[in-house]
Amino acid sequence: MAKKEQTNKSFILRVDAATMQALERWAADEFRSTNGQLQWIINDALRRAGRLPKNHARKEEENEPVQNEDQ
Repeated sequence: MAKKEQTNKSFILRVDAATMQALERWAADEFRSTNGQLQWIINDALRRAGRLPKNHARKEEENEPVQNEDQ
């Protein structure tokens, strides 16, 4: 039987209460879950640092919500 490749990995992250509240507000402002916001922050930081393969960075940009220029 072939092994199914896992695309996501789980891990525990501990943050202080103020950071968690700020993260939850930011996620709500962008209509994301807290987990989704963390994934977006990490992917954005990796992309900006040039640490993601180019094809992965393009795939993430396609899924990114369009930001209003007035904000």
